[in-house]
Amino acid sequence: MFSATEQVLEAEMNRLKLAVKTLQGEDKSEEIYIGSYLLARLEELGVTSMFGVPGDFNLGFLDLVEDHPTIDWVGNCNELNASYAADGYARVKHGSVGVLLTTFGVGELSAMNGMAGAFSEMVPMVHIAGVPSLRQQATKPMLHHTLGDGRYDAYTKAAEQFTYSQAILTSAISAAAEIDRVLSDCVIKGRPVYITLPTDLAYAKISSDRLKIPLPRHPSPNDPEVEAFVIDEIVKQVEEADGDVVVIADACAIRHDAIDELKDLLHKTGYPVYAAPMGKSAIDETYERYGGIYVGSISRPEIKEKVESAKLILSIGSLKSDFNSGNFTYSIPTTRTVELHSHWTKIKYADFPEIGMKQLLPKLTARLEGGKAKALQLKVPHFDAHIPQENDDVISQAWFWPTMSKFLKPKDVVIAETGTSSFGILDVPLPKDSVFLAQILWGSIGWTVGSTLGAALAAKDCNMNRTILFVGDGSLQLTVQELSTMLRKGLKPLIFVLNNSGYTIERFLHGKERKYNDIMNWKWTGLLEVLGDIDGTLSKSYTVNNKNELTELLENPKFAAAEVLQLVEVMMPKHDAPRALQVQAELSGKTNQYAL
Repeated sequence: MFSATEQVLEAEMNRLKLAVKTLQGEDKSEEIYIGSYLLARLEELGVTSMFGVPGDFNLGFLDLVEDHPTIDWVGNCNELNASYAADGYARVKHGSVGVLLTTFGVGELSAMNGMAGAFSEMVPMVHIAGVPSLRQQATKPMLHHTLGDGRYDAYTKAAEQFTYSQAILTSAISAAAEIDRVLSDCVIKGRPVYITLPTDLAYAKISSDRLKIPLPRHPSPNDPEVEAFVIDEIVKQVEEADGDVVVIADACAIRHDAIDELKDLLHKTGYPVYAAPMGKSAIDETYERYGGIYVGSISRPEIKEKVESAKLILSIGSLKSDFNSGNFTYSIPTTRTVELHSHWTKIKYADFPEIGMKQLLPKLTARLEGGKAKALQLKVPHFDAHIPQENDDVISQAWFWPTMSKFLKPKDVVIAETGTSSFGILDVPLPKDSVFLAQILWGSIGWTVGSTLGAALAAKDCNMNRTILFVGDGSLQLTVQELSTMLRKGLKPLIFVLNNSGYTIERFLHGKERKYNDIMNWKWTGLLEVLGDIDGTLSKSYTVNNKNELTELLENPKFAAAEVLQLVEVMMPKHDAPRALQVQAELSGKTNQYAL
């Protein structure tokens, strides 16, 4: 096996050799359509599903997609849902990317919210926009889907705000290099990228020789001298802490493919580890040295005490947004913190640019593993799901989440909608090898529905178990059409619809009794028939009104086996919310100062 550094150097040497061959006229490779070249590169990245909506500027390319042997055209009800699906796909299928195809203007703008969310939360997605031909772009006729004023670049300018890099294809000569550049950016930086594919260029022929050289997929090597100095400084901080070290795992450890290196550090050092909300499932939550979720003042008291009393915090991939940090209530001084990030390291107040954690962690682990015996003396609170004894049969938030925790199985993919679901599930452990998805930073309600589609497809590729969605009735109304796509693709997620008559998170933030937080109640158990299960063979729907009905359903082996798509309407009190959400809402309300 080559190290990441050796792979980067080898790839660069191969590219130089290819350039020399081309200049010497030795390039005898067969020609390939630019559209086919793009698909070949996506296949190389492990892509098996492409999301989007057909439009006249991408139809020619779609012929190539549909005829491709390993990439399946999913097709969505709208572009926003498609972007959410590509996001969910990329989060489950680590090392691959989510791919979204839209048409010029109307399609790409509809998807923009989803792309912004992927940028915000560092999800590798590729947005391909089918655009008018090069001739049309040059002469600027008043085409449909334009603004009518000749600004054909308006949508590209919009995409620049929400993507890491862009390939605006204008020539067959540079197309392959541009495609390779942004796809590598997508994987290495963990951010969405944008490619415009003109109708005429999709079928322009180019050499296929570049396909012999794998795409660069690793960041540039850390500077060895600076890296050695950084490791020495971290070791010095650990020694001064006399082994009283706590690790906090967060989102970027997942996004930037440092999970294996992090696990190796934990098992060889024995350090206690906790996770931020966005880092949930980065660590096996059944691991004996795992203590639960740290989220500032919202944390369980025993977790808060253990983390904030530690002499040194090793923060791995932190992302200190408001909902990820208890509204910025981390009580950990900078003087007791070492931060490892994807492309930089921070020790107390000193920043070290271009020293990334993936390459740093194995070397740091080798220096720290000798202190394991001392680290194991540090007690870690047991993270479990305690089901409260309540005197009524009402399905309360406090009872629901630990009950659901007992229902979950190893290798389940669990998706929690912004609001009651994403806060409620924080306080309960997930089984071994589970994957947790939530959009805690961007927080676009309805995201989970499209994301569940992508996650379920990726879960099949990754041999995961069930895909389980927890979504509120209000959020589901935004993106409900994608249940139809799930039925069409034969997917079988378990969908728990928390029916609490509207927008609960907003009620607790502001306007508890206001009408603007109410919604029209739908007949949820009749929905799947309307959306495609005409004869009732593809799905089942249930309503549970109390604890006894839900318990009976969860204990039904056929239900738990998830043999068809299943929707469960869970009737819950209108003004109930998880503990963590109530505390967060109180903190946010003070910060926002809705009323002075």
